[in-house]
Parts: sequence; structure tokens; C-alpha cells
Amino acid sequence: MAWRGGFMKRAKINSLYAQFLSPKSSRRTGAPYATATQETTKTLQAPGVHSGGCSFGTAAILQYESVKSRVRMAMEEAKEEKRDKLGEGHNTTYWHNWWNQLSHFQKQVILVMSVVDDWWSGLSEGQKTVTGIIALNTLVLCCWRMPSMQRSLVKYFTSNPASKTRCLPMVLSSFSHYSIIHMLTNMYVLWTFSTSIVSLLGREQFLALYLSGGVISTFVSYVFKTTTGRLGPSLGASGAIMTVLAAVCTKTPEAKLGILLLPMVSFTAGNALKALVALDTAGLLLGWRFFDHAAHLGGALFGVWYIAYGNEMIWRNREPLVRFWHELRNKPNGRPRPGGGGGQV
Repeated sequence: MAWRGGFMKRAKINSLYAQFLSPKSSRRTGAPYATATQETTKTLQAPGVHSGGCSFGTAAILQYESVKSRVRMAMEEAKEEKRDKLGEGHNTTYWHNWWNQLSHFQKQVILVMSVVDDWWSGLSEGQKTVTGIIALNTLVLCCWRMPSMQRSLVKYFTSNPASKTRCLPMVLSSFSHYSIIHMLTNMYVLWTFSTSIVSLLGREQFLALYLSGGVISTFVSYVFKTTTGRLGPSLGASGAIMTVLAAVCTKTPEAKLGILLLPMVSFTAGNALKALVALDTAGLLLGWRFFDHAAHLGGALFGVWYIAYGNEMIWRNREPLVRFWHELRNKPNGRPRPGGGGGQV
């Protein structure tokens, strides 16, 4: 959400975007514009709330399935370990002969896969989680370079309250970057805080917080734009990343942070969050338009709120949903068992 209009400097994309503007939303004065502002806000309230609820509900179910999968894998590994002990005598000879039968190319492929596996095993749980997010952002960045894809990307991967398509971009714009520098900066910050946030919240809760942060920050940006009449496109993961950053800084305010190119400078996480909020507040009040400061503030405030109140209100009350899912998954289907007679219906 950070860079509002850098990619719009190209006339070709400007003409594409103009096709998706809603004429009614472009009125900036008088009662019609006030009515349009209220209608836009009401229209987006339900999708915003539902997206956040779906994110955390889905995360709770994914956590349940993940725990079941880990237990199953642990049992299977124990069985395999017993089988390996029984057949330990011929294992070395078998694998030695198998390796000698491979071609030079096959051996090189296996060695490369082994290096990649070692690298992957050395990553933290948080770094493994955000690797998928980085891959999605990279894919969308490449799609922006394809002229045939730009029409769809402008419609679904840029957020603007003046567009006819408003709800889906609230999610998809958080995975969209037009500038390589913009994406690299955002993904570096996300990578830096990934280990801390996943260790604090867990993988599933982090993903729910990240997606909800993107939606909430876009909603705040929509409200600010329609209120002030400064309609314009936004894209990028900055709103969601500000949610993650604010959550970490609120949870561990005394943690020491630094700047990549200035290793001698250090400050606490709490002070860093205060400085970022002050900077975005100033940008909002002074009308700076290079960044979407409303989205930044919305994401940061949501991150602070979630650590202070949201975790207790939402995540710790997930038990009824998980119990319902457990009962649904283990509910008998009423089919008779083979050789077991009729069974219950």
C-alpha cells in the first residue's frame, strides 16, 4: 500500500485504469459526494469484517489440521525407524549400488536438491512461512511486466475507492508491487520480522493477522480517500507489514532494532513504532502523497489493537469453532461397514 502512484506515471496504464473508474465516485463536493462517501464506507464495512473473520476462522482450522498431521507424521516416522533397524544390514550396500547406477546428471540434480534441502532446513518457521508470501509477490511483479496482464492487474490488484471493483483488491493489492525496489524493501522488512512474529503468534495466527492487516489498512485508506476526495490507486504490502511490525513492537517494546546501512545506530522497538506512527500522521495531515499514509496508520493501529485486545477476543475464543470442525470431520457418514451388517443411519 505504500507507493500510491509511481506506477501510474506511464500513460498506457493510466488509460487502462481510467476504464475502471466510477463516474459517481469522482464527485468531490456537495451532498452527492457526501452520499457517495457514506455509501462506499457502508459497502466496504461488511467485506472488511467478513474477511478478517474468515482469516482467523480459517487459521484456527488450519492449526487443527496441522496438529493432526504432525501427530500422524510422528507415528509414521516411529514405524519407519523400527523398519530401518530391522533392515539395517543391507541398507548400506543397497544404497551404494543404487548411487553407482545413476548418471552424472542425476547425481548433480540430487546434490543440488540436497543443498536446497539443507538451506530450507536451516530457516526458521517464520522464514519458511513468508517464503510463500515473497514468491506470490514476485509472481505478481513479473505479471506487471506483461502487457496482456496489466488490464486485469489494474482492476484486481490495485485498490481505489473510485474503481468499480473495490472488495477483492482489498486482499489482492497486498500482494502487488509495480516497482522492484518497492517490493524488495517490503519483503526485506517482512523477512526481518518473520521469525519474531511467528514465534510469538504461530504460523496460522500470523497468516490471519497478515491478511486481516492488509484488508483493514486498505479499508482505512478507502475511508480517508473518499472523505478527502483524494482518489487514487494504491498497491503494495506495506499496510499488512505495518500490522506485523506494530504487533512485534507492541509485544516486545524493549527489543533492540537497527538500520541495515547504519549498524552503529540502535533503538528500541517501542520508539521505532512511535516514530513511524508520528511520520505517517504528519504525512496524513500535511497531504504527502508519495506514500499511502492512511493505510500505514490503519495497519499499525490494527497491529497494536490485536496484541492489546484482539488476541484475547478472537484467537483465544476459537475453541467452539475448532470443536465444531472436529465433530464435523469425525461425524459418521452412515454407510454400512464392509461385512459389518447394516450399521446405523
